[in-house]
Amino acid sequence: MTLYDEAARERWVEEPPKRVPAPERTPFERDRARVVHAAGSRRLAAKTQVVGPQADDFGRNRLTHSLEVAQIARDLARALGCEPDLVETAALAHDLGHPPFGHNGERVLAEAAADCGGFEGNAQTLRLLTRLEAKTLGPDGRSAGLNLTRATLDACTKYPWPLAEASVPTGVHADGSPRVVRKFGVYDDDRPVFDWLRTGAPARRQCFEAQVMDLADDIAYSVHDVEDGIVSGRIDLTRLDEDAVGAAVRDWYLPDTGAAALDEGLARLRTVGSWPSATYDGSRRALAELKNLTSDLIGRFAAEAREATFAAYAGPLVRYAADLVVPERSRIEMAVLKGIAAHYVMQADDRVRAMAGQRELLADLVELLMKSAPEQLDVPFADDWAAAAGDAARRRVVIDQVASLTDASAVARHARLTG
Repeated sequence: MTLYDEAARERWVEEPPKRVPAPERTPFERDRARVVHAAGSRRLAAKTQVVGPQADDFGRNRLTHSLEVAQIARDLARALGCEPDLVETAALAHDLGHPPFGHNGERVLAEAAADCGGFEGNAQTLRLLTRLEAKTLGPDGRSAGLNLTRATLDACTKYPWPLAEASVPTGVHADGSPRVVRKFGVYDDDRPVFDWLRTGAPARRQCFEAQVMDLADDIAYSVHDVEDGIVSGRIDLTRLDEDAVGAAVRDWYLPDTGAAALDEGLARLRTVGSWPSATYDGSRRALAELKNLTSDLIGRFAAEAREATFAAYAGPLVRYAADLVVPERSRIEMAVLKGIAAHYVMQADDRVRAMAGQRELLADLVELLMKSAPEQLDVPFADDWAAAAGDAARRRVVIDQVASLTDASAVARHARLTG
């Protein structure tokens, strides 16, 4: 805690002492508890990760993915010497702003919000943490969200810039949907709290803790999407079409990396002791071996980043005193794993058809709610509608409402409004 000064521990709204004495906790432990108990965290259990949460009993949803990212992030933070509770909280919160149907839904809401400031899952996460979640009220009576510390909010900020400064997107997301949404971290009407949390921060630079969270996310989905694909029967690591996998990596993730480098990356992965030599058969033995492979790959990538970062910096590895170093070989190996999932899972015809239907439903739902608001909005959003000044602000309220829904509740809300 001594590595984090008073400014890092400060909250947007000053809070009075607790009425009932509680066990002594650090500010970052309190932040973690607030995210764990947030309504948005519970909704992640019913939001798409790669396939819908109803698809089977094994595949990840947004909540289980976030828990796994948090575990990787906490272990990596402890090994690097930054605050584990702070980094774990950022990992638990990193997907809170995702709408129904994951990045596929994000694409729809970005189009629907073009006239009111756009939509992006990370900017929505900041909005949720600082406005939409109910925990703390400011002096003016307006919600200050969970009122997390400056350092925690900064660690949650993956893209520390507004839409106007965002680059043109390229490639695809981990779930296979094309990157058509510009990546940014704050809407214009959330700039006051963003400017506060970024006080003293270098422009456009992630803090060290956000970099650790980001790597943990990258490790988790590169490894776990392959695990889910193996268990679902779509991927067999003993019978890979190497040319097709390499093409997927270059098309989706590393367009400037040559075929030889990708072949070398796959060859290195095959030297991992737990890499399978037989087709997965669903037995407990096979599942145990698959879990060992998952653990070995996560440990491999985390250890390589830790060693490279220690080699580059003497410390302390906190805030803006250092940058996380990820070796190029690790980036290539993770991209190869993503390419395996991309070829065998993301491009499957049944999934592509389902995603098209999801986009149509969500776009229709936005317009239906615009016509039926505020009656068909949940109470907090109906209150926001009543306080909104102008059409753009009211459209933002509807976008907030739709983004808050789970996959199933979006389908149910659409069915109710269409009869």
